[in-house]
Amino acid sequence: APASPPAQHLFSDPAEIEALRANLLAWYDKCKRDLPWRTLAATEPDADRRGYAVWVSEIMLQQTQVATVIDYYNRWMQKWPTLKALAQASLEEVNELWAGLGYYSRGKRLQEAARKVVSELAGRMPRTAEDLQKLLAGVGRYTAGAIASISYGQATGVVDGNVIRVLCRLRCIGADSSSPAVIDQLWDMANALVDRSRPGDFNQALMELGATVCVPKAPLCRECPVKQHCRAWRRKLFGKPNSVPDVEDCGAGVCPLCPPATEPWDSSLGVTNFPRKGAKKQPRVVRTATCVLERRGCHGAPEYLIVQRPSSGLLAGLWEFPSFPLAQGLQEKQQREALADHLQAWTGQSVAAGGLRFIGEVVHIFSHIHQTYVVYSLPLDGGITLDPASSPSRWVTEEEFHASAVSTAMKKV
Repeated sequence: APASPPAQHLFSDPAEIEALRANLLAWYDKCKRDLPWRTLAATEPDADRRGYAVWVSEIMLQQTQVATVIDYYNRWMQKWPTLKALAQASLEEVNELWAGLGYYSRGKRLQEAARKVVSELAGRMPRTAEDLQKLLAGVGRYTAGAIASISYGQATGVVDGNVIRVLCRLRCIGADSSSPAVIDQLWDMANALVDRSRPGDFNQALMELGATVCVPKAPLCRECPVKQHCRAWRRKLFGKPNSVPDVEDCGAGVCPLCPPATEPWDSSLGVTNFPRKGAKKQPRVVRTATCVLERRGCHGAPEYLIVQRPSSGLLAGLWEFPSFPLAQGLQEKQQREALADHLQAWTGQSVAAGGLRFIGEVVHIFSHIHQTYVVYSLPLDGGITLDPASSPSRWVTEEEFHASAVSTAMKKV
């Protein structure tokens, strides 16, 4: 393969780059969504508070839809409007507010990094993408670029899922878009395209285009402000020209950015031929026994035992009903007996397998795990005492349960 991709895939014409910037920014000014973090970034005069506001939004938006994030973001900024306020919060408080947003390590790392800014950086946010990525835990290349460009005006590009889709379609990049070689080329392209006078707005415009117009399925190409620069759109309209080699032919099959020869252009897909991704890894299948222990509280209302998960790993620090992983292939009777043994070892009290009532199964899909919770209930006449050193626990009412730092999966249970 050639050391660098052929020019057909790149933006090399300065006039075209300027036209694309102008068209995209004009569209963004007219059509952008009204989002709370954009309002804060545009109106907050204090640079550190502006950077913090953008930082929180970018961490929340990782792997999570905008519609879901808005309410969490507003509650977060109301509770912790500054880095100092967040640094003084407890991890339990952070987990409680984050509950249901998923990918819980994000909130933990955000708070850890906020404490570092306050204690080691005198409360001053790093101002460049390089320093943001180097100094703050949980801030990767994309998040650093977004904060630096939006909050501090650094002319640096960003590459997220929306940008990948837009750029791959603009330049008919059909190689595996998740491969390091393609990602590096997309970063080079994003850095070349970013508007030097309005880098934050340009990056947000590029992401907004991917989120609202250049969507994965049924893209709104006729509404696209940069369709005249889009090779995939022209390919769809006019087909493959005979006299001039098309990008699909560049490099005679050895171009590192073209689709594999075994996956040529599919005219029925149009622009959605791009981007292309490698085969997705199948999620790991896990079965977990979960027991809802119930007692009558002092006021007659039912109370339920919840225990805290370890401080690292999946759902770190969150609370759950007593649970433990099941070996594959167990029959229902064996599952019940295994759960009874686990509870007995855990509590130091006798637990009869026959007293466990099977409720049903709850399926929850994590990004890399297909999790099935096999749910049992066990009513108790009195409470039980656990060793706090082995697993912190507490009894909660249903209302207290929903206010606690519990995962969406446990709410399903």
